Amino acid sequence: MKRLKWLLVGSLLFTMSACTLYSPPKGGSGASSTMDSASNDDASTYGMGMDGSDSYETMSDDSMSDDLGTIIYFDFDRSELRAEYDDLIAAHAANMNANTLMTVRLEGHADERGSREYNVGLGERRAQTVRRMLLLNGVAPNQISTVSYGEEQPVEFGSNESSYTKNRRVELVIN
Repeated sequence: MKRLKWLLVGSLLFTMSACTLYSPPKGGSGASSTMDSASNDDASTYGMGMDGSDSYETMSDDSMSDDLGTIIYFDFDRSELRAEYDDLIAAHAANMNANTLMTVRLEGHADERGSREYNVGLGERRAQTVRRMLLLNGVAPNQISTVSYGEEQPVEFGSNESSYTKNRRVELVIN
């Protein structure tokens, strides 16, 4: 019994000491990338500037999301990319080419119209369209993954065109 008591006290002390060793990164809470642990004011460096110069631009993952859009919308029952997203994809590709450790998960979505199976397929085709465009812009295949949620994760609930429009999308989740 004494041994069990000392074992419990020891494990409690170990747990308490382990908790005090961790301190979250400055300026944020919740999940963080492995790059965040390098220093308190760490930022990812994305190599050459967009103009091809040797000047380096530093951006944190958070500021990159703010500067570049991370949602691409599609027309009803379509998986073709609209021309308005060409520059957005080129900018993401440039950042990923400059930082080969960066990865992106392309999450395909559809509105509620159509069967579940059809919408999963449509979400996958949309994600694959964005993937192909990133590959054409020089991003390595191992930096890109795709998943389709079909109609299962709507941004906006409702059975109207406004809701449908917001749910027909591919989200770029940068890691």
